[in-house]
Amino acid sequence: MPELTKFSYIGVLVFILFGTVWLEIVLQARVLRKIKRLILTLIPVVTLYVIWDYYAIINDHWFFDPTKTTGVILIGFLPIEELLFFIVVPIAALLSFEAVRSIKQEKAGDEK
Repeated sequence: MPELTKFSYIGVLVFILFGTVWLEIVLQARVLRKIKRLILTLIPVVTLYVIWDYYAIINDHWFFDPTKTTGVILIGFLPIEELLFFIVVPIAALLSFEAVRSIKQEKAGDEK
């Protein structure tokens, strides 16, 4: 069982994704269908959080437990799980927001 603990972070991300991706299909959230809009939304978020993580890691504000991550490191310091977190969580938030908007039949700022 100890080998499975290195997938703990990935497991949480999969749970988050499966917990919200159905909103795209069932409630017509239209997040994943508008890929250009999604990418333009994610670029500043991912960039900001990668910079924030870099600062926090080099200043020993936090670290990543190697027993809970796969060991795949990007850019010399960032576990792949952390980068995926910066992508999956905003997508889950957008799916949730758009699903509520779909139910309430409200328009967003770019659709008014």
